[in-house]
Amino acid sequence: MMYGQGEYGASTYAGGTDQSGDQEHFRDLSRYVPQFVADLAEMAEIYRTDGYEIGGARYSANDLLDQCFVQTATWGLVLWEQELGIVTNYQLSYEQRRDVILAKLRGQETTTVAVVRRTAESFAGCAAEVIEDTANYCFIIKFVGMYGIPPNMQQLAAALEEIKPAHLGFSFQYRYVIWDELLPYTWDDLTKFTWDGLRVNRIDKFVRWQNLTDRSWSNLGIHGWDKVKSIKEAMT
Repeated sequence: MMYGQGEYGASTYAGGTDQSGDQEHFRDLSRYVPQFVADLAEMAEIYRTDGYEIGGARYSANDLLDQCFVQTATWGLVLWEQELGIVTNYQLSYEQRRDVILAKLRGQETTTVAVVRRTAESFAGCAAEVIEDTANYCFIIKFVGMYGIPPNMQQLAAALEEIKPAHLGFSFQYRYVIWDELLPYTWDDLTKFTWDGLRVNRIDKFVRWQNLTDRSWSNLGIHGWDKVKSIKEAMT
């Protein structure tokens, strides 16, 4: 690109004139004129170069609009964070940073059970219930939409500290597979799970529970997880 032909700061150092990276934004302007015009070499070159410019401008406009909304912002997240007094953490993903920003915005609302629930579901990515324990000045967030511990619990805890009344404490309650849910199955049915994976309904790798295939869940259901695990280990 010759000096003076581009807007200052719009291109990277030594960016050159290679437009291959802009191919996805290219607009084919030749479609809007008769074919005999588009076939002229001079016009074809004009439409080609302008197609990159117009396509790039349209992409930039849409990208700028995306930054105006937390759910679609990317490079603009830092501006939202600055406005809300949030310390930018580039170790977090865009999605995690959006969750923090949305939680901060929700914290400016009146804190209700619905606000707390939406905040929890936003961070965890699953359905949640809020159980109020007014006698003990606390509330419990129960994750009912998945097994095990959801992601982003540290960020969620920080967000809750921002939005909850100062005199209230909180705790989390997670969902695990219980014995009654497994009664219809035999050990052979569940060999694709590890111990830890079975508790959260997650397949980790193929594992065969040797020496336990002759035992039913009814036989072992009276024991806790640790006891059954110790029985299995003692038999191998």
